[in-house]
Parts: sequence; structure tokens; C-alpha cells
Amino acid sequence: MNTLTESQTEPHTEPHTEPHTESQTESPQTPSKSFWQQHGQKVGAAIFWLLLIGLYVWYSVSNDVGPRQTLVQLVNFMQGSVYGPLIFILVYTLRPLVLFSATILSLAGGYLFGPVWGVLFVVVGSNAGASLAYVIGRFFGGDDLLEGEGNGIIRRWLRPLRDNSFETVLIMRFLFLPYDLVNYAAGLLKINYGAFLLATILGSIPGTLAFTLAGASIEGDFTGGVPSLNPRVLIASVIIFIASLLFSRFLKTRQRPEDVGSDTENTNHSKESNHE
Repeated sequence: MNTLTESQTEPHTEPHTEPHTESQTESPQTPSKSFWQQHGQKVGAAIFWLLLIGLYVWYSVSNDVGPRQTLVQLVNFMQGSVYGPLIFILVYTLRPLVLFSATILSLAGGYLFGPVWGVLFVVVGSNAGASLAYVIGRFFGGDDLLEGEGNGIIRRWLRPLRDNSFETVLIMRFLFLPYDLVNYAAGLLKINYGAFLLATILGSIPGTLAFTLAGASIEGDFTGGVPSLNPRVLIASVIIFIASLLFSRFLKTRQRPEDVGSDTENTNHSKESNHE
């Protein structure tokens, strides 16, 4: 008589498994950060920056000090000082914080240090200031600045500034667009710093030479009335300035802001026609 084994007598049952619920797969949700937790540092930095600009404006208005008077004060402060070049470069570097005119400082550099050293110090100071403005813009910037629709003039410049950084910054410098506006915009869009700096150095050479030589052409001081001018240095400055304007005009005819966004407009137009 055959005996049945235990494996033969007991029915084969599948192992019992718990149903796979959604709560088991989902990781615990992290609490979302508030606006102040996400942007508190940027807001604080912006407030400090606005206070700094307001303090500068208040000082200028209360003491009736315009750009010309400020230039004279800077010249008197740095003239004859062994630390004049370092002070000049430092002032030029910090200039973007209060949006002080770069042209005035370039004139002052040529007047104080001559056509050779003046150009050198202006190049160092202006590019250091441009880098500072770039870093500030990058701190406040983000990757979503160009999201959304729209084909305004600013957007048409900003998009190629991000997509084709070197050439766009170079053209902007040759076109004498506002110096600080380009610096801050480049930082806000977080474009490549190397491309930005190289295009700034190359594109700013004509303007730097023109304005620094114009300052170097001034002879004498401002205490005895209108100072005299060195005609040869002044003529060289004017020639470079006119050549820069002609070259920038040539660039402007080849690449206008409205043409920069033509590809975007064509893309949007094709999308609209497909939806119809």
C-alpha cells in the first residue's frame, strides 16, 4: 500500500503577498520652502544695493555734486598720490555698484596717467568692474528668464546673448550699448564667463582708446579755468571715436535687434499656423 507524502496531500498554495500600495512607493514629501527661504538672500542683497545707490544719490544732491564735480574731486584725490593707480582701479571696479559713468572715469584715467598708462589702468579697471557686475547679475539671475512668449526688443537681444554669447557681447560693445546693462544682463542669463570677458576686452578697445586719449589730451589743471588741449592726442582720439562709430554702424546694418529674433518669430508663426 502506497503512502502519500506530505507534499502530495497538501494543496499547492501561492505565497500571500501584500498589495503594493502607492503609499509604500512614494518617498516622504519634503516641505516646500517659503518665498523668503528661497529668495531671502537675494532680497537682502537687493535692498543693500538700493540703499547704496540711494546713499550715493543723497550725497550728490545734498552737496550739489554732479558728475563734473565728482571727476574733479577724484582727480584731486588721486593726483600726486603714490597709490593713485591702485585707487583708480579700485574706484573703477566698484563703479557699477552706484552706476557711475564709465566714460568719466576713462577721461580721468587718461588725464591722470597719460595715454599709455591711462589706457592700461582703464582696461584693468573697466574689465574688473564688468566682472563684478557680471557676478552680481549671476547671483540674481536664473535659467527661466527667457521662458514664455514675446518678441520684444530686449528679448531679441537677450536670447542670442545666451545662445551665442561671444559674438553678441562683442557686437554690443562695438555698438556702444550701455556698458553696465550688458554686464548685468550677461550675468543674469549666466552666460559663459570666459566668452563674456574676452568679448568685453576686445569690444571695448575702441571706446577705451578714444575716451582715454581724450582725457590724455587735457593739459594743465582745472583751477585756472579751461585747461589747454594737446591737438595731436585729441585728433587721434577723435579719429578712433569716428572709426568706432562707423564700424558700429556697419555692424548695426548687418545685425539689427529686430533681425535677431526673426528665427523665433518664424517658429512661433509656424506653430500658430499648425494650430489653425
